[in-house]
Amino acid sequence: MAKWTPQHEAPEPLEGPVVATITGGTILWFVLFLVQLPFYGWFDDHGRAWWVWTCLAGAGLGLIGIWYVRKRDAAIKRASTTAEPTAAD
Repeated sequence: MAKWTPQHEAPEPLEGPVVATITGGTILWFVLFLVQLPFYGWFDDHGRAWWVWTCLAGAGLGLIGIWYVRKRDAAIKRASTTAEPTAAD
């Protein structure tokens, strides 16, 4: 098994516009929910009502995600401002 295990370190995670990405995804899930809502009867008749509720759940979880990444981003910025003066010493 050891011959298939990589021997190099994992790369650093990519940082990008995380808050914007999560916000965009949350908006997309909510728009999909709103678009499907008028057709709920059709979805229910065909046993696919879970599609509508999945979109609503995605929007709800996205709101939690927005809260989380905003707090994470603020903590990272706070940590970088407090770490800079000590790194210069």
